[in-house]
Amino acid sequence: MITQTLLGVLGTWQILVILLVVLLLFGGKKIPELMRGLGKGIKEFKDGMSGEDEKNGGGSSDKSRDPDQK
Repeated sequence: MITQTLLGVLGTWQILVILLVVLLLFGGKKIPELMRGLGKGIKEFKDGMSGEDEKNGGGSSDKSRDPDQK
């Protein structure tokens, strides 16, 4: 309901101005990095909620993090 209200208040020009300001503040190079980090965080959250670590036994992710471990 809040989303519908918010999108009803913001028009096309307002959204374009907001996107332009974000682009000017962060730069074209930083935005993909931010989105990539956000995507990784969401994926890790979903994996954690579904119990993905328990299915793999928990050991495989530890080995990939520590290359010295054999």
